[in-house]
Amino acid sequence: MKMTAPIEIGICCRDLDRLMAFYVDVLGCQAVNDIHVPPKKAADASMAEGGYRVARIQTPRGERLKLIQPAGGPRDGQAAERWILARGGIAYITFIVDDLKAMNARLKEAGVAFLTGEDPVEVRPETFLTFVRDPEGNVLEFVEYGDIREYRPDLG
Repeated sequence: MKMTAPIEIGICCRDLDRLMAFYVDVLGCQAVNDIHVPPKKAADASMAEGGYRVARIQTPRGERLKLIQPAGGPRDGQAAERWILARGGIAYITFIVDDLKAMNARLKEAGVAFLTGEDPVEVRPETFLTFVRDPEGNVLEFVEYGDIREYRPDLG
């Protein structure tokens, strides 16, 4: 596969405005656009029966998240589990950061729910992580590597 742009991830949500505020104001992503898709086009694309709204946000490295709110909201999804890997499907989104302690302080200040506690967890030598839930319960992982080039030499 030859990709022409960084990966994009769609997140179906109940309150797009609240979720966008979290990703923009707390995580520092940039709002790109906010579009309403009418019912006919939404149905033709197998997305939703009554249309939907999609807002794209971009990370500083260029990845995009599409926050998508169907008209009338989504049906109840799977309940949040205590264990991240207790259910199949997409488990979490990872953000690789340069200062996890600073990120955790920012998350704590915003009142974010930590799954791993407010202190970074060392899972391997010089590799630390934190798991949190966004305002709609999606699991986010923040990771700091001692040397990112060991993990991703392609970025060096």
